[in-house]
Amino acid sequence: MGDVFKAIADETRRAILDELAERDEQTLFEICGRLAVGHGLASSRQAISQHLEILEDAGLVRTERRGRYKYHFLDTAPLQLIISRWPRPEENNHAD
Repeated sequence: MGDVFKAIADETRRAILDELAERDEQTLFEICGRLAVGHGLASSRQAISQHLEILEDAGLVRTERRGRYKYHFLDTAPLQLIISRWPRPEENNHAD
């Protein structure tokens, strides 16, 4: 779970996740363009690729190769582990 916290701690990586949540199945080129236009992030493709690798290692992004293109997909399953770690107390357990 520590990898998930590290992955989402960075603003650029959160922006990448936002872009994949808005439109899944993007190439590196598409992600770079959307980050530049939508977030004003002018990072190099190499820098964005490194961010994507961290997100992939944390399980938040999965990839699929099709020919010479690599597509990126959002996977929110690791975030569910965070939510289940700290469940909300039942509303009926409040002492008056």
